[in-house]
Amino acid sequence: MQTVTSADGTSIAFERHGEGPPLILLHGGSAPQYWKPVVPRFAEDYTVIIPHRRGVGESGDSEEYSLARGVEDIRAVIDAVDETPILFGHSFGGLLAVETARTAPVEKLVAYEPAVLVGEYRQQADLASQMQARIDDGDRRQAMKFYIREVMHGGDIDDLDEWLAEWPPWPDIVALTENIARITRAIEQYRLPDSLDIDAPALLLTGTEGPPHLRDGIRAVDEALSDSRFVEFEGVGHGGPTEALDRVIAEVRAFIDGKEAPAPEGSD
Repeated sequence: MQTVTSADGTSIAFERHGEGPPLILLHGGSAPQYWKPVVPRFAEDYTVIIPHRRGVGESGDSEEYSLARGVEDIRAVIDAVDETPILFGHSFGGLLAVETARTAPVEKLVAYEPAVLVGEYRQQADLASQMQARIDDGDRRQAMKFYIREVMHGGDIDDLDEWLAEWPPWPDIVALTENIARITRAIEQYRLPDSLDIDAPALLLTGTEGPPHLRDGIRAVDEALSDSRFVEFEGVGHGGPTEALDRVIAEVRAFIDGKEAPAPEGSD
């Protein structure tokens, strides 16, 4: 584990795996361990770097948080890397990747369902306040269930408890409830600009079973970029990078290597 000092003096920890050009993986609401199954797919060819988000894992914390502060944290990690990195973010990590790429040198940008809210959904979004109300009532577990139902399943799932019983991060992720509430507040405050001034080519990934509001958001990001490839995975949800590991990694590797995208399953 290594550390860098962010702009406000907070210590940000990051892992290094493998050797080669730098590939920075940015986790979403879950812990950095989210990327564990992904690392071996890249570590032979890349130096895989996994920052621990402020207040999570081995990183330090601060009383206040904002998206801008999160970007400062990632920029501090980028400054510690010898070469221009590739950024690959999932969910909130995808939003961090997009915003970091606007101001930092990035070779390529990959984002799976970045946490961007648009349209009527953004205007009415109050997930953070509803989470906080449950936290204030002393029910952190219900606050996290509420978050998972909305963000992972778009508010529509028949038996959440049954799904959670098979979901590896549960119930440990409950420990991150307050941290997730505050990044949710940052997400709700974010307004996507009409155009994103990013020099690096971008790969935008989504799944047909992902939350509708995030699928709307990633399409808006695609429209705001001048150089992007949009890929949709049939039958895949918000957890795509680990849920459909082979398919997602094949697409990401083809993009990074500058090759044609892999043929869809079942094609000749």
